[in-house]
This record gives sequence, C-alpha cells and structure tokens, in this order.
Amino acid sequence: MAQAALKPIARNAPDETVDWKRITYLMHLSRALDEMEETRLVPEKKVLYQFSARGHDMAQIMLGSHLTDRHDVTCGYYRSRPLLLSLGVDPLDALGSAMGRAGGYSDGRDIGVVFNYPNLDGASALPMCGGVGAQYTPTAGWAQAVKYYADVLGKAEYRESIAVVLGGDGSVASNGFWSALTIATTQTLPMLFYIEDNGYGISVPSTIQTPGGNIAANLSGWKNLTIFEGDGTDPAAAARLTGDAVEHVRRSRGPVLLRLTVPRLQGHSFQDTQAYKNEETVRSEWARDPLPRLKGYIVPAVLSEAEWNAADEDARQAAETARIAAEARPTAVPETVTRHVFFDGEVQVMGGQIRHGYRAPETVATVQADGQRINMVTAIRRTLDHELSINERVVLFGEDIGPKGGVHAVTLGLQEKFGSERVFDTSLSEEGIVGRAVGMALAGLMPVPEIQFRKYAEPATEQINDCGTIRWRTNNRFAAPMVLRMPGGYFKCGDPWHSQTNEVAFVHQPGWKVAVPSNAADAVGLLRTSLRGNDPVIFFEHRAMLDHAWARRPYPGDDYSLPFGKASLTRRGDRITLVTWGAMVHRCEEAADGISADVIDLRTLMPWDREAVLSSVRRTRRCLIVHEDLGTAGFGAEISAVVADEAFMDLDAPVSRLTMPDIPSPHNPVLLDWAVPSVGKIRAKIDALLEF
Repeated sequence: MAQAALKPIARNAPDETVDWKRITYLMHLSRALDEMEETRLVPEKKVLYQFSARGHDMAQIMLGSHLTDRHDVTCGYYRSRPLLLSLGVDPLDALGSAMGRAGGYSDGRDIGVVFNYPNLDGASALPMCGGVGAQYTPTAGWAQAVKYYADVLGKAEYRESIAVVLGGDGSVASNGFWSALTIATTQTLPMLFYIEDNGYGISVPSTIQTPGGNIAANLSGWKNLTIFEGDGTDPAAAARLTGDAVEHVRRSRGPVLLRLTVPRLQGHSFQDTQAYKNEETVRSEWARDPLPRLKGYIVPAVLSEAEWNAADEDARQAAETARIAAEARPTAVPETVTRHVFFDGEVQVMGGQIRHGYRAPETVATVQADGQRINMVTAIRRTLDHELSINERVVLFGEDIGPKGGVHAVTLGLQEKFGSERVFDTSLSEEGIVGRAVGMALAGLMPVPEIQFRKYAEPATEQINDCGTIRWRTNNRFAAPMVLRMPGGYFKCGDPWHSQTNEVAFVHQPGWKVAVPSNAADAVGLLRTSLRGNDPVIFFEHRAMLDHAWARRPYPGDDYSLPFGKASLTRRGDRITLVTWGAMVHRCEEAADGISADVIDLRTLMPWDREAVLSSVRRTRRCLIVHEDLGTAGFGAEISAVVADEAFMDLDAPVSRLTMPDIPSPHNPVLLDWAVPSVGKIRAKIDALLEF
C-alpha cells in the first residue's frame, strides 16, 4: 500500500479549477429530486422505490466532474443518482425511470434507482444491479479491457481511461468487493474503488461489516493499492480527494481506494424510519449536511448569495419541469415487455464486439471434414485456437487454463501461442471470473471464461443472472455477449461436487443461450456460433464425452457453424421418439438399436427445437425423454409439458421420462451406474412404451 500525499490547500481559498457553480446547481437538483419523491411522488404512489442521496450527493457530483475521458466508466448502486446527474443524465429520465414510465433507463422494466447510461461521447454508467456488491467485478472487467486495448492492441485512446466503482460501507463485506480488489491489485488495473461510508448498512453498523468500521485502515497493508480517505462533507477535502484519486489512477494506471465518510440523512429507503438510530446520532448526522457546508465555503468567495439562491430556484424549476414531462410519459406497451431478452436484430447501444465494428466471417452449415476423427477436447481447442487467431477481441481465462492448459486439457498450448494477455489464469473466485467477463464484454471484447466444473458456478450465480438480464433490463441499451465454458456430468465415477449437470438452472436464467453438444463436430459448430454471436452463452462440455470414442468426429472445418435451436435427428424411425442431449445421446442410440425409432439430439436447450420434437412425436405417436439431470423440475419436464399440451391427441402412450433420481451424483461407480440412465434401462423403458 502506498500512502498518498495530500496537497496542501488554503481553507479560505476555494480551488479555482473546480466548477463550483455547476456543482452547486447539481447539488440543488439532486436535493430537489429527492424532496419531490419523498414529499409527493412516493406518497402519491407514483414512485414505488426511493433511495435518498442526501449526504452522499456533494462528493459524488465532484467525482463525476472528473470523469472526462470518452472511455471512462462508472458503476454505482442505488444511491448514486447525483453521480449520474453529473455525467449528464437528464432528470426527466431519472424521474421517469423512478416512475416506471416508458423510455428512460429501462422502459419501466427495472427499478428506477438501478441506473444505466450509455454515453458514446463521454463517460458512461455501466448497468447497475439490485444486489449489493455486484457492481465491483464488472467494473474490474472494464478496467482490464481498458488495459488490454491500450497495452495489447495499442489503442492510444484508452491510455488514460479509467473505471470507477461506487459502494457503501456495507458492500465491503461482499464477495464482489474482495474479488475485484484481488483482480485490480494483482493485474494492476486503472480502477478507483470509491467507498461512501455512512456508518450503516441499512441498520447494521459498519463495525460489523469490517473490523473497526474503516476499510481503508484495514487495507493499509494491501500491496499495489493506493489509499485516500477523508471527510466527504468538507467541500475543500472532497474536491481535493476526488480529484487526486482520479488523477492518481489516470497517471499510475493502478488501483486506488478512496474512502469518504458521509452522513445518510434519510433512511436506507423511504420506508426506513431509522428507529435504530438515537436522537443524538441523527442530530450529529444533520450537523454534517454537506449542502450548508458547501454554501459556507463558496458564498461569498465564489458565488454571491443571490447566485446561490438562483441556482436553487433553477434546480427546483428543472425538477418540476422534469416531473411534468415524466408524468406525461406513458407506460410501455405491455406486449413489448418480452422483447430484447436476446439479440433480435436491433443492435444494443453499448457492449459486445459488434458495437466495435466486428463483423463475423461467413460460415457454412455443411461439414468440410479432413478425414481424421478427433475427440471433443481437441475439437474445442482447435476452434478456440482458430477464433483467437482471427479475432483480437477473443480472450480466454479461468482457473488453471494457462500453462496447465485446463484441468481437462482443453486450453493446452493456447497461452504459449497467444500470450498471457489473451489466455490467462485467474484467482480462485467464480464471482470474479464471470463478473470480470461481464465488464470485458460491455467494453467490446469477446470473453471466454471457464468454470472448472458445473457445481463451481454456484458462487457466480448472481453475476450469471445479472449478465443474462442486462439486455432486457436496460431495454437494449447494453448487452454483454460472452461464452461461459463449463464442464460437468459424470466421468468414470461421480460425486456431488464435480459431476452435476443441472443445466436446467441456466435455462431458467433469462438472456442466456445454452448449448449442450454431444460430439466433437457439434461442439465446433455451436462454439463457433457462440463466439461470433451477440448473446451470452453457457457452453456445457460433458466430461464423459470429452474423450469418448463415440463422440469423436472429423474436424468439420474452420468455417463450420451450427444454429441454436436446431436439433439433430441422429436416427430415424416411426415407432417411438427419443428426445435427449449431451452424454445420453449415444446411450439412446445404443438402446434403440434394432428398433424403428427417432433419436433427437436437441444440441441446445435455450432455445430448443420444439418443432422437431412435435413433428416427430406426431409421426411416431410415442415419446421418451432421457436426460442425466434430476427428474423433478428437470428440463425433460418442460419438453413433456409441451408435448402433452400441443400433441396430446396424437399420442398412443403417455409421455415418459427417464432421468437420474433426485439425488446428487454418487461417487462409487456401481452406485453411479445404477443412478445414471443406462442403455439397459433406456431399452426397458422403450419396450414398455411400445407395449402400452
């Protein structure tokens, strides 16, 4: 840790380089919006969620005034509206979004305090999240992308760009904070951690969030981190500290933590009465209100009393004008709320390589095989190798994927060939792996993070969910396309930690496409489509098929791709339809030997090929769904429901499923063989349905 030297400043001489007039106006505007919501719009039930920024506002506005680079970004949280106003957000959008009206941040899809601000001509605000601490690792990802653009791709316009993340004292206890701190300091990233310490996480004192209640003091020995701290209600100190912190990140290209103490002058939210604070605490907080302190500092030294009052009046009028216009905005047309879950041809305003001029090469749907059969590991590696070689925006990362080449050897040799800036190991934090990928994707890279095993994705659940919903909840203002590689399933033996599939959980995360290839050729086609696409993709690599003899195929060519939502009919017949995917495809084919059966390999679960299944079932009049995941609420239940709903009158037997029982994957091979659908069990189920 480097202790930053503070510049001396005369207390009675406001810094002439600071635009005090603009800060005064924005401060009054922020207060006017807060007051309007608290006294009118919330009681009138026109605003349903309200978080006052009183006490936090002055320093935030000062911080925003320093974000002047076109590629600067910030990512805040629910109390960050003053910062947004300082970046240029229209108060009409701020109020209209708070009212859930059409337009604004989300077209009424998200809470109004969950901001986003795509600004192609200046500093942007990345899509905020409703979860505390979820803002940190995506911001670190943007900072790493900035470094990549400047140092690896040689783009001069990124050489002074920075990423700024805002958080309260409660957020410093979150996984996201510590993961981002590790990323920023081990990678030496141009990132500012701006911590507003108001002493409380709702009602929980900051002393419970971090020992002694001072995260800056506790990080005093943290290597590669420069720390600033001070009083965020003192105009001179706040102006100096925000300016020095931003300047330090710009010049040193390394991380800084700025902790400012501020009062939270209202409750956590409108509904919070602050009954947990005694009267003396409340009085002491109001005594530190930065608004009168700002007035006392710059009036009359910079502004006259009349100019101060005029700024107040102008801000109130602007807030009232914004309210009238916001209330005139309609509610979005309900039928449009299903748009923009996935890319539908209308390109997002920010995020993804397509926004940076990327145009995918032409692809073919026909196999151009070289004759030699290769396993799925080699097929995936060869595809990644090719896409890395033709697209400088592709970056691979995860635990052990560098010199080791991944625990499944999929990335073996890629770091040696493409360098540690493009293929690199990460700290052991799935939150950090996926979160940083979000920030990189928002910056226009095509990140390919790896989760070592399906079960290990659980710590990243929040980032996975947030990533998938970005396009929808910002109404196509932002998107974060990526390919999240994830091995899973049984392999020789099983266990509850490395052998789960549970792919249905990702199908239930809106915005994610899900690929589950069963063989090497399909893995190539689906992976290439994913890497050149404009949506986030879960790419599931079944461990049992990575080197399975049945899954080996000739490499289908560097131009081969497969569409999502298009199943493969691997065997054709007319007596029964078997619907399956992943490791169960070859077992279904063996079980159907000698029987006239359709075997449908779905290949992708989101979207899935409903028409192929329904068309087959209407012809064969029987349907068996086989998958490795648990039976209860597994994806087979969705297929079964669709078949029953849309092809019931065509059936000669009930729709049937064969799955794992509702247990984790057992370790002993004998127990595992009993639990996973076997060829024998599948054949028995087929026979029973044919005899029905």
